[in-house]
Amino acid sequence: MVPRAGLDQTTVLNAAAELADAHGFDQVTLALLAQKLGVRTPSLYNHIDGLPGLKRKLSAYGLQQLYDRLLLSAAGLSGDDAVRAFAHAYLSFARSRPGLYELTLRAAEPDETEFARVGGEIVELIVRILGAYQLQEDAAIHAVRGLRSILHGFASLERIGGFRMPVGLDESFRVLLDTFLAGLRAIKSNEGGPA
Repeated sequence: MVPRAGLDQTTVLNAAAELADAHGFDQVTLALLAQKLGVRTPSLYNHIDGLPGLKRKLSAYGLQQLYDRLLLSAAGLSGDDAVRAFAHAYLSFARSRPGLYELTLRAAEPDETEFARVGGEIVELIVRILGAYQLQEDAAIHAVRGLRSILHGFASLERIGGFRMPVGLDESFRVLLDTFLAGLRAIKSNEGGPA
């Protein structure tokens, strides 16, 4: 079957991402996607391998978009400034692209090399950013896990309406980051590194 002119995988993924952000990926169907694109459902099979294939491609696509945003946010920064910029970029992505963000959280299947590669690049970026604190071995791993947990936990709780107290969310996020950064500096001091 010849692909429809003007319809390519990027166009399909952009449209699917918009639907996922608006409704959640679980509500995306090939019929809904075809309707959005103005094509018949069979036309989509020239670009994706059914709904499971769409989910896999969209997960990698979303993760790449997240990585690009995170990388750009921390460019030229170091220490606390880099961590804050990274954290705000992460939260901004989760807020503005909720469907794509949700898809980035799943574990990669063994044959999903692109998804695994980009996920590894995000972890490497976090490690580089946190490298400014000169944490040793296990402490560095704990810091990476801690930052990821803080960011995902905050984004997820916010998304499901878990914060109902009348205090600004952005201020809470700032206090949370400040506390985490103070903890990193304390660990670095206790390890004997320069404060």
